[in-house]
Amino acid sequence: MCGIVGLIHNDQYFEPSVIQEMMKKIHHRGPDNGGYYHDREVSLGFRRLSIIDRTENANQPMFCENKRFLLTFNGEIYNFNSIKDPLIERGHQFQSHTDSEVVLHGYEEYGVEILHKLRGMFAFAIWDKEQEELFLARDPFGIKPLYYSSNTKDGSFLFGSEIKSFLPCPSFVKEFNKEALKPYLTFQYSALVETFFEGVFKLNPGHYMIYKKGSCQVHEYWDTTYTETTLTLEEAVEEIKNFMEDSVRHHQMSEVKVGSFLSGGIDSSYVTTLMKPKKTFSVGFKDYNGIFNETNLAEDLSEQLEIQNHRKLISGEEFFEKVPAIQYHMDEPHANLSSIPLYFLAELASRHVTVVLSGEGADELFGGYDWYQISRKHQAYEKVPFPLRQFVSKICERLPKNQLTNFLLMGGKKVEEKFIGQAKIFSEEGAVSLLKPPYHSGKTASMILKKTYQKVRHTNDFTKMQYTDIHHWLPGDILQKADKMSSAHSLELRVPFLDKQVMETASKLAPSLRVHPKDTKYALRQAAKSVLPEEWADRAKVGFPVPIRDWLRKQRYYEHVKEVLLSETASSFFHTEELLGYLDAHYENQGNWHRCIWTVYVFLIWYEVYFVNDGAPPYDFKIAESEETLAHA
Repeated sequence: MCGIVGLIHNDQYFEPSVIQEMMKKIHHRGPDNGGYYHDREVSLGFRRLSIIDRTENANQPMFCENKRFLLTFNGEIYNFNSIKDPLIERGHQFQSHTDSEVVLHGYEEYGVEILHKLRGMFAFAIWDKEQEELFLARDPFGIKPLYYSSNTKDGSFLFGSEIKSFLPCPSFVKEFNKEALKPYLTFQYSALVETFFEGVFKLNPGHYMIYKKGSCQVHEYWDTTYTETTLTLEEAVEEIKNFMEDSVRHHQMSEVKVGSFLSGGIDSSYVTTLMKPKKTFSVGFKDYNGIFNETNLAEDLSEQLEIQNHRKLISGEEFFEKVPAIQYHMDEPHANLSSIPLYFLAELASRHVTVVLSGEGADELFGGYDWYQISRKHQAYEKVPFPLRQFVSKICERLPKNQLTNFLLMGGKKVEEKFIGQAKIFSEEGAVSLLKPPYHSGKTASMILKKTYQKVRHTNDFTKMQYTDIHHWLPGDILQKADKMSSAHSLELRVPFLDKQVMETASKLAPSLRVHPKDTKYALRQAAKSVLPEEWADRAKVGFPVPIRDWLRKQRYYEHVKEVLLSETASSFFHTEELLGYLDAHYENQGNWHRCIWTVYVFLIWYEVYFVNDGAPPYDFKIAESEETLAHA
């Protein structure tokens, strides 16, 4: 893991100190070394976390032999040695033993086609001094982030691993993007290609960009495809076992200590068992057992594997205190509650190792979410002709909502109409009701997902949902928090499930091998049983649950959140009386509104950090002491 930042200033004078200040904003991504390049056209900066070839020869920015191409690279290429040998045969001379130099020479030799040869996670920039042209690329799944912007006073072009690195640039125009707020309230993460900063965009996963003289051209080079061949369960299990073993082996490539995250679930347990590191890391919550604290399960598996397990139990006070720092590191508001335990988990691991393997991506590739599994009641109802179900659904839209009307309402909708991904907080109507008029114009969920669903319009519903999650939920939520929370502690997080060869196997599985009537991730679970105890392989998915529902019924946290929801900042965006209605109803145990409250709360904390306090690294909150009571419980 490293950090890159750059500025194309097109023959306009820029002080070299600008790129140095931009680099300071991402020092946490690479505390081992920093380097920059500056001339009349371009300034490139780099922060390095040394993993492979820790000598000075591997420092960046890095030139090729003839000084035409200049590279800054963030990520890891796990097959770089197999790419390197043919390049040496073609006459390329290497000064280091790094994967980054292989990418540089690979681009010099193959151009854009080098992207098809890379196996790994990456976001990189190559400046062509001869053509005065910038090449940016991002890995197929979006494991590594990459942002860019031309929203500057002088037409200069910015790019980098984190948006906060743009803030010290005097030409950058920092503006709040009003269009981002409404969809965020539905998705719980920044759901648009344009970020919460107006004119700042994400380069999509599996895409590259060519920037030259003020013109940007973005191209897709890779996409997920589902062939759904006639693999038997036995054949699928064998392929999964072989490719997962190979992927985990490649992902351990390192000259520094490597450990693994470990929960009680199958994904991290499978990776850990294949890997057998010296150390594993787990977190849970104080005063809780069961799904809110599975550290005992992680400890049990570690003992069976003769691995040392390190664990931490998080208190409610610690949880709330770190919210500003976490939203600072996220760059954009991010309301997935699991980002906070992940922050503490990365902090714990960083005291012992520099690299960790984790289980992200298994659910999206192999069918691990409950949404994918249709209940028997729904299966029976789907035998009713769709036009009739659609008619009943329209009637139910006008009826009071209860378990029956919701069932009939959803049963008469196509998957494209009801599935937006693994999180849905506010409905379109709920978001509009909560927001003040200037923020009503953001895109609807269906508008955001239309192109995605169009690409898989001829496939089955399972595939449509998985494809949507892989292109939106995975890069927008799961991988954002994985990268930002680990990099906050100078820790490199690797995800062996998100490997092109593993994806190739997953894409061949029939729906019944992904989501079986017996269980989700059916074929993966059978493969995991070859190395895992059966109780681990069969354990139900619980995610990374947080006891926020309980905490918001305790007076000290209720009062703290209430103060934020009634702030002057809140009143500029929301109808605060409605916000308070959600909070009071939850506090008084008249409904579970914790996710709605949290989504708004997080946005307000993020806005305070970046627009009230101008992006300065925040101090921890200190939650006032008060009597702990559970209202009306």
